[in-house]
Amino acid sequence: MFWTLVAIAVALIALVIGIYNTLVQRRNRYRNAFAQIDVQFRRRHDLIPNLVEVAQAYLKHERETLEAVTAARGAAIAGLQAAARNPGDATAMRDLGAAEQGLSGALGRLLALSETYPDLKANTTMMQLSEELTSTENKVAFARQAFNDAVMHYNTLRESFPVNLIAARYGFLAAELLEIGEPAARQAPRISLG
Repeated sequence: MFWTLVAIAVALIALVIGIYNTLVQRRNRYRNAFAQIDVQFRRRHDLIPNLVEVAQAYLKHERETLEAVTAARGAAIAGLQAAARNPGDATAMRDLGAAEQGLSGALGRLLALSETYPDLKANTTMMQLSEELTSTENKVAFARQAFNDAVMHYNTLRESFPVNLIAARYGFLAAELLEIGEPAARQAPRISLG
C-alpha cells in the first residue's frame, strides 16, 4: 500500500514536470519564431532609408510622402522593439501589427508614386531595392505564419486539461497572434462584370 502511494506520487510529480517542460518548450518555440520575424522586419526597416534616399532625388515635390514613410518606419521600429521584449504580450503584438500595417501603407504609396516617375522607376538601384523589399515581404509572411502556428500550438496546449491547471499555477500566459492588416483587406475582392 505504501509503495503504491509512493508510485502514484512519483507518477504525478513526473507528469507535472513533463507538462511544465512541454510548456517551456512551446513558449520557447514561439519566442524563437518571433526572433525570425524580428530578423525579417529589421531587414525591411534597414532597406527603407535607402529606398527613401534614392526616391528623394526624383520626388523633390513629394516630401510629404517621404516623411510619412520615415515616420511609419520609426513607429514600426518602436513597435518591433516593444514586441521583441515580450513576444507573448497582446498589446505589444497588436501595436506591432498596427505599426507594420501603417508602414506597409506608406511604402505602398511611395512605390505607387514612383510608378509615375519614369526615371525613378527605371533607376537600377530603385529596382534592386524594390525587389529586395518584395523578397523581404515574402520572408516576413512566412516567418509570421511560423510564429502564428507556434503561438497556436502553445495556446492550445496551455488551454488543454490538465495542462491548464499547471499553466495557470506557474504563470504561463496566453500568447497573441501577430495580425497585420484590416479584416476587410483579407476578404476577396468582388468583381462585377455587369
